[in-house]
Amino acid sequence: MILLGEFTVLRPEFGLIVWSTIFFLLFWFLIGKFAFKPIAEALKKRESDIQDALDKADEAKKEMANLNAENEKILANAREERTAMLKEGKEMRDSMIADAKGKAKEEADKIITSAKNEIENQKNAAIAELKNTTGKMAVDIAEKLVKAQLSEANSKESLINKLIDEVKLN
Repeated sequence: MILLGEFTVLRPEFGLIVWSTIFFLLFWFLIGKFAFKPIAEALKKRESDIQDALDKADEAKKEMANLNAENEKILANAREERTAMLKEGKEMRDSMIADAKGKAKEEADKIITSAKNEIENQKNAAIAELKNTTGKMAVDIAEKLVKAQLSEANSKESLINKLIDEVKLN
């Protein structure tokens, strides 16, 4: 028989081994029933939550890719619209410039035609004035010559005879 003072862990008694095994199995059974099952369920729930989060992340990633593709399409359309608007604006500007040039040319042609008409009118007026002045000068000169020739008595008679001869010849 072994006394209580001689107990060591390295040489346990048979009863201690039996009772330790019974308590261990009982403890294992209770822990398995009350602790391992909720822990396993919590781990499964956590695993499913993680998987759901990963699935949602994949969906979000796909949706972001779709949105990026859609944004690229929208940007491409906006660029095309901008290009079309710039082209239309350029065409409109060119059209306005061409119209303005055409109107300016028409106006210039009108001004030139008007100026030519005015010049022609002034030329005709100047020619008429020149003719009048020249005629007046010729009459004045002729008058002075006739007066000078008629101032002499012999000249008068000779001039009258000369004129009568000329009239008879015609």
